[in-house]
Amino acid sequence: MTSSNPTRLLSRLVIMITAVLAVAALYLAKVLFLPLAFAVLFAFLLAPLVSSLERIRLPRTLAVLVVIAAFAVLLGSIGWLAASQVIQMAGNLPNYQANIDKKFALVLHHKNAAFGRAEAEVQRLGNRLEVAVLGNNTDNGAPANPSGPQQQPVRVREVKPGRLDQVGGILDPLLTAFLTTVFTFFVLLRREDLRDRLIGLTGHGHVTTLAMMDAATRISRYFRLLLAVNATYGTIITLALYLIGVPHFFLFGALASILRFIPYVGAPTAALLPTALAFAVFPGWTQGLLVMTVFFCLEVMTANYAEPRLYGKHTGLSSIAILVAAAFWTLIWGPVGLVLSVPLTVCLVVLGSHVPNFEFLTVMLGDQPPIPPSSQLFERLLARDEHEASGVLDAYLHDHTQAQVYDEVAIPALTMAERYRHQQDLPEDAERFIYATLRELILEIGEREPQGSAKELKLPASGPRILCVPVRDEADHLAGIMVAQLLQAVGLDATAIPVERDDQLSLVAAETQPDLVLLSALPPFARARSRRVYNSVRSRYPDLRIIIGLWNYRDDSVQAAMQISRGEVSEAATTLAEAVTQIRAAVTGTGSIRAA
Repeated sequence: MTSSNPTRLLSRLVIMITAVLAVAALYLAKVLFLPLAFAVLFAFLLAPLVSSLERIRLPRTLAVLVVIAAFAVLLGSIGWLAASQVIQMAGNLPNYQANIDKKFALVLHHKNAAFGRAEAEVQRLGNRLEVAVLGNNTDNGAPANPSGPQQQPVRVREVKPGRLDQVGGILDPLLTAFLTTVFTFFVLLRREDLRDRLIGLTGHGHVTTLAMMDAATRISRYFRLLLAVNATYGTIITLALYLIGVPHFFLFGALASILRFIPYVGAPTAALLPTALAFAVFPGWTQGLLVMTVFFCLEVMTANYAEPRLYGKHTGLSSIAILVAAAFWTLIWGPVGLVLSVPLTVCLVVLGSHVPNFEFLTVMLGDQPPIPPSSQLFERLLARDEHEASGVLDAYLHDHTQAQVYDEVAIPALTMAERYRHQQDLPEDAERFIYATLRELILEIGEREPQGSAKELKLPASGPRILCVPVRDEADHLAGIMVAQLLQAVGLDATAIPVERDDQLSLVAAETQPDLVLLSALPPFARARSRRVYNSVRSRYPDLRIIIGLWNYRDDSVQAAMQISRGEVSEAATTLAEAVTQIRAAVTGTGSIRAA
């Protein structure tokens, strides 16, 4: 144990140093890594097309050239059409100049408007401050005589950007586009060779192959969904702008589709031009406000309802991971990093899911819960958060049965509480809160779930009575309440007696005359007491059928049942669903209620 801690700390330190160096390299060598990232992304998208051309006997080199050329022509055509439409729109702006001047005059120079009054008030306040400053300078001995020496204003020479700066601003995107094209060509041409080199570098052939296939599948699915969502978004915008009457509606719809490929920033940018044009074209304010409303409502619906359910579900990323990824890659690579943020983060999540040393990436960025629902329930109860604890059970109950909720969430949470309690790591007030709250939640679930009837099992009105007996403490009693609810849901008369005193069983049994007794025990601490309770029940009712419930028991349940019953019971139920099955079999005639 002692020797493993330094090794683990050293391993984590190496991972942290590697991550810092990787981030620094990505930032400093952006000129190289940015085109390479685009190339890998385009290779994922274009590889199926290249494979299709190869299947019709086209050489790979020619297939790659054809696909890249077609993709470049497609992007160039879209850019040319958009530029021509923008130029045409700019040429029509002088026709709207009078309307623009009228609205600016109405907003900025109307003295009776609120804006005009605010502007006048700010100007008056500025004049008062100027007078106060000049007065203070006079009092401090500063010359107030206007005929005295005056300070001449310093003339600042405006430095205009040189031609080298302008050329550099043009060359950077051209260089990125050229390197992206070259890298994409070679990645598509030698993709098997690159995969083999990665396998040789990692030394884990099957892991690398599975990781690359997983990443390709997730990224391709993400871009298909993104294309479908953005195309639908642009179609709705085009139709809305057409109905409003905004000119060049097809251009703005296409721009909305394209710009939405840039997360968070693209949609507001796409809304600026049509909104401004609507205010410029129409004499009133209604059309411009309608355009803003359409963009706002559609973006809220898409970003908060459609995208989280589609992207998170099919890419394996959580919603917060997508937001953090956008901020991180924008910080590293600027606005272009927004476009690449989701695909690159998907690659990191895939790396964490296949390589154990990077599993923390999947925990931090993946859409899977970082801890199981049972641990979530226990932690919420430990934090005294009844509302969140109820939410955990409700969320699990939405997709699972009541028996699964109890067996997979509630019982494991009880086991954790019992373990910490016996280790004296659970304060008494926390213990009381956990058991009391969990009892209320269980009773609430039992009231909401529909109850069965005796007719469901073809039983008489006075059917067999089942008594659920806790063997040790409140945790066993809570488990007894759960199994009693499940038995009542199928039409059986089941009662869970509380833990009060030793003669409680004899009093209740004499009153109810049970036909079957279920011992509810939560291992490992209730197993030893189960033998004494079993002997007590057997001494009172020699012929009564007794079923032993060792909830969430991981060892040999058959051996445990034999030890508890001294060979009389050959099997113990380890889940509530299993106990219900055994009891139903006994009361419907497939099993004997009375002991042999």
